[in-house]
Amino acid sequence: MQIDILTLFPEMFRGPFDISIVGRARERGLVRIRLVPLRPFGVGRHRQTDDYPYGGGPGMVMRPEPIVEAAEWAMAHVPHPPTVILTSAQGRPLTQALLRAWAERPYLLVVAGHYEGVDERVVDLLEAEEVSLGDFVLTGGEIPAMAIVDGVTRLLPGVLGDPDGARQDSFGPDPRWLEGPQYTRPLVYRGLAVPDVLRSGHHARIAAWRREQAEAKARRLRPEWFGTPAAGAAAPAVTAPGAEEDRGD
Repeated sequence: MQIDILTLFPEMFRGPFDISIVGRARERGLVRIRLVPLRPFGVGRHRQTDDYPYGGGPGMVMRPEPIVEAAEWAMAHVPHPPTVILTSAQGRPLTQALLRAWAERPYLLVVAGHYEGVDERVVDLLEAEEVSLGDFVLTGGEIPAMAIVDGVTRLLPGVLGDPDGARQDSFGPDPRWLEGPQYTRPLVYRGLAVPDVLRSGHHARIAAWRREQAEAKARRLRPEWFGTPAAGAAAPAVTAPGAEEDRGD
């Protein structure tokens, strides 16, 4: 798989993609990650990448030219049609189902949004899918881009040592699935022991226990899946007109 990331801050990615599972996948050639800096595609001698919004309002908006032209440059060097993803606070929430779908594509092009957002013509021209990490705001789209790359890479064939590992994750085939509690050595730690069933060697009983524990955990941590309001849930906040917020996630 080829993954290109269009970003104003490529230095943020040096490190996270060089270690652990993603780093090993790159070393083995299972995924290729290329950082495409947006600044060289900026407008004018100052390489401008943002400007004031038409219609007024706070903050700055990323111009379309640097993003579209950087994307065209990147796409010209890959023999597959891209799936273009724009990190945006207005996007639909990132889910495991989306990651699984993207892991089937040969080429992802991720645009890290910034400032008050991105000129809407970027979405139109690149046919970008807008995706958010959740209902909160970050200073930029680099961290969401890292999450997307990490989540997709671990789903690629051959990346995980155990081929069943990804299938047994939380948010697996059952959308209401959370992985149940896990235990390892020592057998007893500060008075807390590993449940007897996990030491029984009875595979059917262990599987049933894990299913029960997974559902109980989901009911406790994600009650909305079962039609129960979360404890302390509040009504969605409304941003007052004119309030400034970054739109990078």
